[in-house]
Amino acid sequence: MAEEKHHHHFFGRHKDEDKPVDVDAVAYSDTTFTSDGMGNDYTDSTTVVVAAVEEPTPDYEKERREHKSHEHLGELGAIAAGAFALHEKHKVEKDPEHAHKHKLEEEIAAAAAVGAGGYAFHEHHEKKEAKAEEKEAEGKKHHLF
Repeated sequence: MAEEKHHHHFFGRHKDEDKPVDVDAVAYSDTTFTSDGMGNDYTDSTTVVVAAVEEPTPDYEKERREHKSHEHLGELGAIAAGAFALHEKHKVEKDPEHAHKHKLEEEIAAAAAVGAGGYAFHEHHEKKEAKAEEKEAEGKKHHLF
């Protein structure tokens, strides 16, 4: 492999790309010789290679930052969708000719606000789990029982 492929990434390259990976490989080979009785001999060969790849240590701080960022995005989405729902509710009163359209948009925005709030709640718990995993990996986890 004299030539190496260079990957061009739009936002830069990944840091893990240049790190060597530890691989423990096990090879198994089986060869079978058979004859059809007419003087024709056949050879059947099977080779199996099994490789175990060691996974890199997770970056808990990065994981927590990502979950925190996603949590804030969920909160912003909930705020924006809630504000739009209130805006559409106000339009129902101001524009009775198109009240049905505004009512539908209000309901859709309210549902989007609930969904975004649920996503923010989910990411909050993922952030807490990442923090707990980090403490457990460092050996700081103290059980009362």
